Amino acid sequence: MVQEQAPQKVSIQFEDLHQQNESYIVGMWTFLVTEIMFFGGLFTTYLVYRMANQETFWEAHRHLSVPLGFFNTCVLLTSSLTMALTVHYAQRGLRKQQLLWLLATMALACTFLVVKGFEYHHKFVEGLIPGPNFRFEPVEHLRVAQLFFSLYFAMTGLHALHVLIGVLVMAILTVLIAINHPSVQDFIPVELTGLYWHFVDIVWIFLFPLLYLIPR
Repeated sequence: MVQEQAPQKVSIQFEDLHQQNESYIVGMWTFLVTEIMFFGGLFTTYLVYRMANQETFWEAHRHLSVPLGFFNTCVLLTSSLTMALTVHYAQRGLRKQQLLWLLATMALACTFLVVKGFEYHHKFVEGLIPGPNFRFEPVEHLRVAQLFFSLYFAMTGLHALHVLIGVLVMAILTVLIAINHPSVQDFIPVELTGLYWHFVDIVWIFLFPLLYLIPR
């Protein structure tokens, strides 16, 4: 049974609903474009160094866990689905279903962070944290291997930070939806959060093959 969309209120600074929604969406896409440029710079830096040091990058990437990386990829792809369902039910004004799928998305995001934490801990135990205590065999590849892990921690760390920010935003949304706060009585806040979350997922879709699946 098709239900009515949640009613939207027009804020005083906008002339009509169309202008209001367009402003929100354009603002969010502008933010995402700056994020794309930011990660694009990191991806370019990584690819330049990888082209110049293919053999050592291949040796270094063997210390990454492909099964854990693949597991986290599945977790994030599933979270994209649960977020899409959250937006779907937000557009229909079904609050309980919104909460259910939003909590599921948060649980998947936390799972991703926990798995990433285990990966980082394993690198710490192996002495693969860039710095004075960095260890790598063979020793002649030590400097370039440290460069690989510097890029690995910078790129995955920034991505994990974005995941954490997403979790915090979703936690705030959950509370606001649970108390039926006026600011979340229409679907726009949930839709904007969904756009951000899909962006976070797409960044990981590029990170996983670039870092974990390096061909020789």
